Amino acid sequence: MPKAIHPIAGALALLMILTFWVSTVTTELFGPTGAVVAVKTAIPWAFLLLIPALAAAGGSGIRLAKGGRGGLAGVKRQRMPLIAANGLIVLVPSALFLAAKARVGDFDGAFYAVQAVELIAGAVNIALLGLNMRDGLRMTGRLPKPAS
Repeated sequence: MPKAIHPIAGALALLMILTFWVSTVTTELFGPTGAVVAVKTAIPWAFLLLIPALAAAGGSGIRLAKGGRGGLAGVKRQRMPLIAANGLIVLVPSALFLAAKARVGDFDGAFYAVQAVELIAGAVNIALLGLNMRDGLRMTGRLPKPAS
């Protein structure tokens, strides 16, 4: 079962975070205020799916690795605390703050400062999750392993 759950949960989590990021940039740059409010207030609700997806990906990954700490599994395992910390310490609080500010139309300097931090932290998590996906595809043989 973890063999099926892991790639689905991991891909879903990466796709959701990428969707949050692209939606935020698109609405901030090109959308009306109402679109920004809609995106910023929808993201925390999406955590109801994102957080279980990340937990399922992490738990199934640990189970698939069977305690192994070497090779690509070890590299993936080293990234996970960074991804989790970035999410719990930066991204979730930022999203909640931005949703609260957007809900009342308070687009001040604090909103845009936190928005910038959120976009940077989100890009970091997208990159780290993307690297984990790449390494997972290499481990399963769906991508070639790098030449040594």
